[in-house]
This record gives sequence, structure tokens and C-alpha cells, in this order.
Amino acid sequence: MGRFAVMTLTDKAADRVREIIASRDGALGIRVGVKKGGCAGMEYSIDLVTEPNPKDDLIELNGAR
Repeated sequence: MGRFAVMTLTDKAADRVREIIASRDGALGIRVGVKKGGCAGMEYSIDLVTEPNPKDDLIELNGAR
């Protein structure tokens, strides 16, 4: 069975990710996570990536990771 896209980036989102990465020393990308919590039952987390994790799914668009 083939892999599916866990998420996608728009061009505008990729622009913003590149801006964030460029403004922080050592940043390689951002990590988006989803876990149980919050009022709707799911909670999102967004963190800078300085060390890649081989368990992460990598989504890349125009240099935004």
C-alpha cells in the first residue's frame, strides 16, 4: 500500500515556514503534532525542529520543511 500525504502546505504557508526558519538559529523546520486534549478533544502543537526525528513524516514545499 502506498503512502498518503499526512498534510499539505500551501505556497503561502511554505513562505511563512521559511520566514520562521530563517529567523531562528539552528532551525531546520517546524514540527506539527496532534494529541488528545483541548475542548474539542484534539490539541495541536507546533515546535521548531533542530534535530530531525526519523519517525517524523517529512512534508516539504519550496524549501519549507
